[in-house]
Amino acid sequence: MTEAEDRKPQSDEARMAFAPPAGIEVGDSESETTSEFALPKGLGVPQPPVQEPEGSAFRAPSGYSVEDASPAFTPATGIPKISLTKDLPWQDRMRTMLRMPVAERPAPERMPKVEEEGPAVPRVLDLTLRIGELLLAGGEGAEDVEAAMFAVCRSYGLDRCEPNVTFTLLSISYQPSLVDDPVTASRTVRRRGTDYTRLAAVYQLVDDLSDPESHISLEESYGRLAEIRRNRHPYPTWVLTGASGLLAGAASVLVGGDLIVFIAAMLGAMLGDRLAWLCAGRGLPEFYQFTVAAMPPAAIGVALTLAHVDVKASAVITGGLFALLPGRALVAGVQDGLTGFYITAAARLLEVMYFFVGIVVGVLVILYLGVNLGAGPDPDALLNISERPYWQIGASMLLSLTFAVLLQQERSTVLAVTLNGGVAWVVYGALHYAGELSPVASTAVAAGLVGLFGQLMARYRFASALPYTTAAIGPLLPGSATYFGLLSIAQNKVDAGLVSLATAASLAMAIAIGVNLGSEISRLFLRIGSPEKRRAAKRTRGF
Repeated sequence: MTEAEDRKPQSDEARMAFAPPAGIEVGDSESETTSEFALPKGLGVPQPPVQEPEGSAFRAPSGYSVEDASPAFTPATGIPKISLTKDLPWQDRMRTMLRMPVAERPAPERMPKVEEEGPAVPRVLDLTLRIGELLLAGGEGAEDVEAAMFAVCRSYGLDRCEPNVTFTLLSISYQPSLVDDPVTASRTVRRRGTDYTRLAAVYQLVDDLSDPESHISLEESYGRLAEIRRNRHPYPTWVLTGASGLLAGAASVLVGGDLIVFIAAMLGAMLGDRLAWLCAGRGLPEFYQFTVAAMPPAAIGVALTLAHVDVKASAVITGGLFALLPGRALVAGVQDGLTGFYITAAARLLEVMYFFVGIVVGVLVILYLGVNLGAGPDPDALLNISERPYWQIGASMLLSLTFAVLLQQERSTVLAVTLNGGVAWVVYGALHYAGELSPVASTAVAAGLVGLFGQLMARYRFASALPYTTAAIGPLLPGSATYFGLLSIAQNKVDAGLVSLATAASLAMAIAIGVNLGSEISRLFLRIGSPEKRRAAKRTRGF
C-alpha cells in the first residue's frame, strides 16, 4: 500500500465508532469484557467475616463469661415450688394463684374433664366469660369474679390463662406456650340485677367444676348455666314490695318510732317502691327511680307534721331512707378498691354517688316544700333517740330479714343473715350506747364482725359471702345522719348539713372497710399452703 493510500480515510464499514484511534496501542487486558462495578486494579478485595453458626435467641452472646456476669435475677436454687392445701375452698386456692406470677403457678395435677383431642379452647373461654358475667352482674367483687373465671379455665386444663375484670367488661386470654399465639375473648356486662339465689347457683356450678372427682363436660356445664339463667326469682313482686315496707318500718323503730310511725314508714316505702317499678317499666334510668322512690316517705313525714300528729315524723323519713341507701354497691366498691381493682372501684363508687344524689334530690324537694309551708320537722328529734334494747334488737333482725328478701336470697340463708344482723346491732349498741364509743368506730367494729362471721359461714358452705354479709349490714346504714344533713340543707343550714353528710359518708366507709377487714381476718385462720401467699407489689411500698 502506497503512502497516499495510507492517508486516505477508511470507509464506515472499515472503521467503527468505538475503534481506538490510529497510533494508540491497545493492551491485552482491555480486550477482555469488564464491568463498571469491577474493582480497580491493585485494590485488595476484603474477605467477608466468618459467619457464626445460627443459634437460639436465648443463647449466650459471644464473649460472655460466667465469671464476669452480674448476679442473675432468678436465684441459683430456682423458684420454690408452691403447693396448695387441697381441702380448702376453691375461692381461696384460685385467689392465691391469681396473686402469683404466671411462671410460678403450680400446674394442674389432673384434668379429668379434658377430652382426648384436648379442650375446645374457644368454648371454654366463652363458658368462663358467661359465668363471670352472671357473677359481676349480681354484685360480686372483681377479685372473686376473676378467681371464679380462673377456676373454670383451670378445671378444663387451661392453666396459662389471665382473666381481667372491670366494671362493664370481662376479658380472658389463654396462651398454650411461649411460642404459641394467645387466644383472647371478651364480654360486656350490660344489665345488672340483684338475685343472690342465682349467684349461689353459679357458685355451686363453679364448685362442682373445681372438684377433681367430678366429670362435667362442656355440654353439661352449658346446660346447667342455661338452667340458672332461666330460673325465676324466688320471691314475687308483691313480696318484694311488702319487704321494702317492713324494712322501712323496722328502720323507723331503730331511730325511736312507735307503731304509728312504723305503719306510716311502711306505707311510704311501699308507695315509693311501686312508683320506682312504674318508672322502671317506662325505661327511666335508675337515678330517677331513686328520686321518685324517696319522695313518698318524705311526703308522709311532712304531712304528719302539718297535721300536728304527736309522732316522731322524722323517723318516717329516716325509715324510708334505709330502704333506699345502696349499701350493697358501696361495700362492693370499697372492697374492689382495697383489693387493688381501682378502675372497678371508682366506677362502683361513682354509681353509688349517683344513687345517693338521686335520693338527696327526691327528699330535698319534699323537705323544701314542707319548710316553706311551716312543717319543717325538728332536726334535734333524731339526736334524742330513746334506748330500747329489746325493741331495737328485734327491729334490726326484722330489717336484716326483709333486706335478705329484697336481695332474692335463698331461704336457707335467711335465718343465718337475720341472726348476723342482730349480732351486729348488739355489738354496735354495746359499744356506742353503753361504752360511749364514737358511732364511726362502733360501726366499723360491728361491720368487721359481720364480715368475719359471713366469711366463715360462706367457707363452711363453699358459697359466696355476699348473702351472709350484705343484708346483715342493713341496721348499720347511716340513715339518720343522711336525713339530718338533708334537713339542715333544706333549712339553709348548709354548714351543719355538710357536716352531717360527711358523717354519713364516714359511717358508710366504716361499714365497707369493716366488712372487708373482717373477711381478710377470717382468711388468716385458713392455711393456704404457701408462706408467701400474698406478697405485696412494689407499688404498694411507695415506689
